[in-house]
Amino acid sequence: MDTKELLKKVRKIEIKTRRLSDHIFSGEYHTSFKGRGMTFSEVRQYQYGDDIRAIDWNVTARYNEPYIKVFEEERELTMLLMVDVSGSESFGTKNQFKKDIVTEIAATMAFSATQNNDKIGLILFSDEIELYIPPKKGRSHVLRIIRELIEFEPKSRKTNIEQALKFLSGTQKKKAIVFVISDFMAEGYEQTLKIASKKHDITGIRVYDIREEKMPNLGMVPMLDAETGHTQLINTGSKSVRMNYEKYYQDKVKYFKETFSKSGSGVVHTRVDESYVTKLLGYFKSR
Repeated sequence: MDTKELLKKVRKIEIKTRRLSDHIFSGEYHTSFKGRGMTFSEVRQYQYGDDIRAIDWNVTARYNEPYIKVFEEERELTMLLMVDVSGSESFGTKNQFKKDIVTEIAATMAFSATQNNDKIGLILFSDEIELYIPPKKGRSHVLRIIRELIEFEPKSRKTNIEQALKFLSGTQKKKAIVFVISDFMAEGYEQTLKIASKKHDITGIRVYDIREEKMPNLGMVPMLDAETGHTQLINTGSKSVRMNYEKYYQDKVKYFKETFSKSGSGVVHTRVDESYVTKLLGYFKSR
């Protein structure tokens, strides 16, 4: 992709996702995710209805009338976008690849964080860490993240969510809001998610295509495994083949839902032909 075409794509995504984050998500994001705690702001005279536990007894004794300590929420947060760039993300049947939707969701979340003056970082992963951009603030930083999401070519086509979560725990020492965006066609990350979710506020956003849920009956079909690069003939006319595929798919989805729920992490499912805006807003409001 040449520079002109890339900049055009970045601009197009910025216009669409920035509008969403400005008018829809920034308020919901602000109320859904809390800051690191409360910091002391000032002392003022006690007013009827104030919590007596907030009385500052030293100042009260000095002025012979009650004063209370006022605290403010420390708002500045760090958001980390963990994005699956394995081969399966290039799948799509409704004129839209999963990768396109993943990029839009990540960009929308990044601009929402920018509205709150928060830092944003990016981890691109396959079965290894493909790219790490440490958290920083600002529009130019967000645009760099969008550029990487559009044009990054991973070295590997496989997926290992466990490795990505280990990297998160090893690099991000302070609490962060973490969005893991993937199709979650993987297992074996239960323990690492449990550990990471004790420190971080984690949400898994599963992006999937309707054609992945069921295998259509098309007879003998050459199928490419996007993560291994191997093509083999599959008899889609066989009922048992279709049932085995469906079970494999549903087992992975069940594992994702149960593993994230058990660890106390959030779960969002969005299909490429659905409105991810509606899904994310519903999730924010339910928190």
